[in-house]
Amino acid sequence: MVAEGRQRIDKWLFFSRVVKSRSLAAKLVVAGRVRINRDKAAQASDQVKPGYVLTITLERRIFIWKVLGAGARRGPAEEARTLYE
Repeated sequence: MVAEGRQRIDKWLFFSRVVKSRSLAAKLVVAGRVRINRDKAAQASDQVKPGYVLTITLERRIFIWKVLGAGARRGPAEEARTLYE
């Protein structure tokens, strides 16, 4: 059972529109390009919750995002922006 407010990292990356699909999100995590609170995310099933800091490396850019909430769906960009700061 999943604790309240927690979400799998691959789902969160997909819902926040970092990547276009969950399979790409899983590949990003397995490749070691996602860190959760300075620790490398080992699996796509790792959990994130509000307050965690993610460091995401995409091509030639590095994003540092603070998780504000768990997503319920992959909605419009305005909805996705409420998941991080």
